[in-house]
Amino acid sequence: MPGKPSYHVPVEAKTIGKRLAEIRKSRGFTQVEVGGQLGMTQALVSDYERGKLRVHGGLIVGFAKALRVSSDQILGLKDTNGHSIFKDRRFLKRLQKIDKLSRRDRQILLATIDKFLQGLP
Repeated sequence: MPGKPSYHVPVEAKTIGKRLAEIRKSRGFTQVEVGGQLGMTQALVSDYERGKLRVHGGLIVGFAKALRVSSDQILGLKDTNGHSIFKDRRFLKRLQKIDKLSRRDRQILLATIDKFLQGLP
């Protein structure tokens, strides 16, 4: 029986936090202002920006509204100008379909993709 498949998270909490800080600064907001809109302290906003705490889905939406950007921009799926980082829109549509799969099916598919990519130079 094979062991538990490992899953590599494509976006780390530190990366999302760094992007949050960059977007906040480019929009001219302070941590206090963003925290006030989200009902949290400046220290908590700082912890999220430094990647000390992982940002859950609902909070990503909250940050997006507070910073007046899309969740895709916070996640890095679109650059800060709102352009998709994927040149082929079909790729993004496939990712959206994969996201709708059951957790088990998604893990199996990702393990297959990982094996395929390991064979590339």
